[in-house]
Amino acid sequence: MPINRLLEASELTPEQRHVYELAFNATLRKLDLVDRRDPLCDLVARKIIEIGSSGVTNALVLAEIACKQLDPR
Repeated sequence: MPINRLLEASELTPEQRHVYELAFNATLRKLDLVDRRDPLCDLVARKIIEIGSSGVTNALVLAEIACKQLDPR
């Protein structure tokens, strides 16, 4: 799973990591991305981390913002 690999070196708490993982999975579901090897999944993971580092701490809000930024339909 791309987000875990990206979070390995971070200084996030286990709770923060969990929020990022929940947001990542929710975003993948909303964007209908199933294959975790798809390069788009890496893009989603990076976007979740970017948004989370701006201060957003709610997994559902993280996922919603990521979806809007990645799929503006």
